[in-house]
Amino acid sequence: MRARIDISEIESETKIRAKYLRALENEEWDLLPGPTYVKSFLRTYAEALGLDARLLLEEYKLRHERLSDIELQPIAPPGSRATGGGRGGRGGRRGRGGIPRAYVIWFLVLAVLAGIYVLGKNNSPDNGTSKSNAPQGSAKKAAPSGTTTTNKAKKNATPRVARLQVLATAPVYVCLKAAGNRTLVNGATLGSGAHTRTYRSSRFDLTLGNGNAQMKLNGRVLAVPDVQSGIGYRITRKGRRTLSPAARPVCA
Repeated sequence: MRARIDISEIESETKIRAKYLRALENEEWDLLPGPTYVKSFLRTYAEALGLDARLLLEEYKLRHERLSDIELQPIAPPGSRATGGGRGGRGGRRGRGGIPRAYVIWFLVLAVLAGIYVLGKNNSPDNGTSKSNAPQGSAKKAAPSGTTTTNKAKKNATPRVARLQVLATAPVYVCLKAAGNRTLVNGATLGSGAHTRTYRSSRFDLTLGNGNAQMKLNGRVLAVPDVQSGIGYRITRKGRRTLSPAARPVCA
């Protein structure tokens, strides 16, 4: 909405039906075909808008994906059913003064595990020195490092296309062409406070009659120098560069 992009434009570019795009915006997951489609639609939609698809998918998984039935099962010790089923006969064993079989089995298992642990610790080549040699605080440094990498990736993410809008601060002549020499604004003069619609293309060529304008490129407002004899730009998703007078686009 901030970029003033119509939902039909995104539908045409991503081949995702408009009703599914609205469902994504409103988080109405029940209206979508399934979790696999949701993640595929989210990735495609994010890339079309120049957002970080990986971050959106991670947020969706954390907030909305349900755990499987196996993951939701309670954790119970092995043989718990057998122990529970034997409650009826436990009283008889206690009456005879015996120790329940489950307790004996658990005791033996713990004893074996303890013996294996002691043998392994004594036979290790470093005798436990590997842990002491590990640099302290390495685990603490890992989290900030990962966070910095994520922030840099998010900051440096480059949109797939350039979204451009020209805003007039005073009357200004505008000639704007997209890739393939397609004319978007055919030499119109914008009045003070007027602006063009937001256009999307891999490349733009722009001629301004003076410096009474600003450009909004992928959400960033770029100033135009105060010139009186005109100025031209080549604009892509990565930024803009000034054109020589001979290279500026010419409108009828």
